[in-house]
Amino acid sequence: MKKFLCILFVAFIIPVSDYAQDAYHHISNKGIYTFLDEMAGEQLIELNSAVKPYTRNFIADKLREISQHPEKLNKRQQKELAFYLKDFNKELKPDKNFKKRIDILYYRDSLFTFSLNPILGIQYWNNKNGSNYHRWNGAEVFAYAGKHLGVYGSLRDNHEEKILSAPEYLNTRPGAVYKGSSNDFSEMRGGITLSWKWGSIGLVKDHMEWGNNYFYPSIISGKAPSVTQVKLFLKPVKWLEFNYFHGWLVSGVVDSARSYSFTNGYGTNTREVFFNKYMAANLFSFKPMKNLYASIGNSIVYSADNVNPAYLIPVMFYKSTDHTLSDYQSNYTGQNSQFFFDISSRQLRHLHIYTTFYYDDISFNRMKEEGRMGYYSLNTGFRLSSLIPNTAVTLEYFQSFPLVYKHIMPTTTYESNFYNMGHFMQDNSRSYYVELLFKPLRGLDLKASYNYAQHGADHNELGTDRQEVVNYFLDTVEWENNEFNFSVSYQLLNDVFVFGEIRYSNTSGNIDKYTAEYYRGETTTFSVGLNWGF
Repeated sequence: MKKFLCILFVAFIIPVSDYAQDAYHHISNKGIYTFLDEMAGEQLIELNSAVKPYTRNFIADKLREISQHPEKLNKRQQKELAFYLKDFNKELKPDKNFKKRIDILYYRDSLFTFSLNPILGIQYWNNKNGSNYHRWNGAEVFAYAGKHLGVYGSLRDNHEEKILSAPEYLNTRPGAVYKGSSNDFSEMRGGITLSWKWGSIGLVKDHMEWGNNYFYPSIISGKAPSVTQVKLFLKPVKWLEFNYFHGWLVSGVVDSARSYSFTNGYGTNTREVFFNKYMAANLFSFKPMKNLYASIGNSIVYSADNVNPAYLIPVMFYKSTDHTLSDYQSNYTGQNSQFFFDISSRQLRHLHIYTTFYYDDISFNRMKEEGRMGYYSLNTGFRLSSLIPNTAVTLEYFQSFPLVYKHIMPTTTYESNFYNMGHFMQDNSRSYYVELLFKPLRGLDLKASYNYAQHGADHNELGTDRQEVVNYFLDTVEWENNEFNFSVSYQLLNDVFVFGEIRYSNTSGNIDKYTAEYYRGETTTFSVGLNWGF
């Protein structure tokens, strides 16, 4: 690993003198992400939205591009732009001579930039099952040093009165690793990056999203707790972007050979050690013409005593690589590989059309012999925005066949901390999502949505013949949910939100397994909250 990082440092950092610094801006700040998407729909900027999070510098550059065309913005959009520049002018202005957002601490000189803000929030719910709340607190920071170094961090301590997250729950709530029998959990994110004009490399622990979406991504999502990873981004020409990471996942599978018992004044206990679990993934994004992006990539989840250097090579096709590293006379020595591609078109003003295919255990021989490529998921949709001023309409459809995101070996599942890293509906599922978004004022979002979701039998659990399992797509519906949602959110100050929600949901089937206890059955849930920071 040291050699790998040194090689990249020598090859990319030293020869480059252009100014560049990176700190990733978390995907939970929907405000700025939605605004950039709206501006891309207006064709004021071009946006490869297949990979998130964006960096602060990337966001700042896009805001600068938008500011060059004020005559093309309506009054609300002009106010949104000015509002976000209060924060992201930190990357654009060499001094403090601009109207700046409220920070707990902000410092900048010719060498060093530092920003510190609190993370505070509470959300309260009430339905027929009683009341519930989630509170969180912590702090977030980012800093730049010199011309190439960026550092950022975020620490959140959380408490839920009633547990809302679990690996088996089919909801969009981010996963949590609760502390023992308590309802407390914490999340530490952050990283250090070295950047140059056309790329960056970093060691980060963060959430990520791969795959265009407005409801939920299907390649990599933020469902699992944040993953530690070596991350590489390259954009050597305008028509090509490259993303790669090598991540350290949490298997949760006990390695009995390395676990051990010990005795001290508190008694005899056992220290459980998990099997090592890793993931490597890459994505090439091409822009053949303006406002059209086509992305193709692959990934592998593998388990080994140590990191395999073959998977540190960013440009590899990992399934083929695995063929030379594993004994394929046995079904139990190979690793878990995936293949995916994504296409995004904003070539018609106001209209964004996108499609993502995710293939699990892709086989071209199977396609030739049986007329099918294997186990795959499809996520497709469109957003029509600003055709009516300040309004957006979204339709998104998801479908996954049995065994997508699944694997026969518990140490190489497409999971971290047991949470699926793909779509929250997992395998053998489909969902229809419709959304109407109205933004009458700067910072005010009014959203009405409907989601109809179905989940079928777990054929991995049933032991169905893996060659025949694609024929059993939703042969039985084990879980179903009809959900209507109306939400209001207002961003008072930068990163300071107040919000409310009314949600009607009707879950049926195996709700004990797939639904948090608080939402089981037919419920109408009222919710209010506020937060500062992410």
